Amino acid sequence: MTDECFGHPRLAAVYDPLEPDRSDLDAYVRMAADEFEARQVLDIGCGTGVFALLLAARGIEVVGVDPALASLDVARAKPGADRVRWLHGDATTLPPLQADLATMTANAAQQITEPQEWHATLRGAHEALRPGGHLVFETRDPSRRAWDHWNRESTHRVTTIPAVGPVETWVETTRVNGPLVTFRSTYVFHADHQTLTSDSTLRFRSREETEASLTGRGFDVREVRDAPDRPGKEFVFVARKRG
Repeated sequence: MTDECFGHPRLAAVYDPLEPDRSDLDAYVRMAADEFEARQVLDIGCGTGVFALLLAARGIEVVGVDPALASLDVARAKPGADRVRWLHGDATTLPPLQADLATMTANAAQQITEPQEWHATLRGAHEALRPGGHLVFETRDPSRRAWDHWNRESTHRVTTIPAVGPVETWVETTRVNGPLVTFRSTYVFHADHQTLTSDSTLRFRSREETEASLTGRGFDVREVRDAPDRPGKEFVFVARKRG
């Protein structure tokens, strides 16, 4: 099921203005364009298309796939969107591809919470890559307990968005069940006093669990890097398709 923050048209429309700093994508752009010299990239969980469009602007062929139609509608309406192939679905519903690189940026990997769905996603990414192609994604280090800071006091803010007005937001952790962390995002639109909420669950996998899942699905883990924008808080997995 798609979270409301991605699937609700009003929330999808304000996602980018509420998250304007996407410097977390800089390292992925460098990997795609410079390190791997990718000609075709599969962006799994492409959302509103920020990363896909950054790559397309560099002349890279990009396929963006996401299960949230409202987010894809936002992506398709952006300048340059015609240079990206947008697909409604997930890594298990892809057409035949021979991508040089597959990515899952931000929380995309952690939003796949069920083990069977995670393994199916890795299998789909593996099939979409050419032999020797790479899969790169990030996950938060569970030992850092990021969810301890997801509360109204720490996350509350008001953002004024053109043509929308002030939008008040905050995040609160509602449940921790082993590796599964559920939190609620609240959005208050001051212009018409509408309040919307979105419940999300992330799976916090250990480094060892993630590496085992990759090797079991035909990947060799080449490296586990630090995230430049959140040093010491995340794992960035760089895996190569075996064969």
